[in-house]
Amino acid sequence: MSANPDEQAERLARLRSALEAAFAPQSLTIRDDSAAHIGHAGAREGGHYQVTIVATAFAGRSVLERHRLVYAALSALMGHGVHALSIDARAPSEQHHLQNVTN
Repeated sequence: MSANPDEQAERLARLRSALEAAFAPQSLTIRDDSAAHIGHAGAREGGHYQVTIVATAFAGRSVLERHRLVYAALSALMGHGVHALSIDARAPSEQHHLQNVTN
């Protein structure tokens, strides 16, 4: 069961709003990977998203701590429009590493 385009746009907007409110990120990219998971049992619970975020809140924190912060910011959406996240959370001082990977 896939979401219609309006539902997909609403989910992306809610993800973006929650992450912006929690972290005031310097950079935020959200990619909807749901189409690649059609037929997967969890797809009925919501979409699959790739989040790439750069924010000062992640400075000095481990990868696990960063993921916990992101999941906490999105807790109201998990299981209610969002089934799975792939997270790349970095501090501003690490942003150059991200640019090298994506370029």
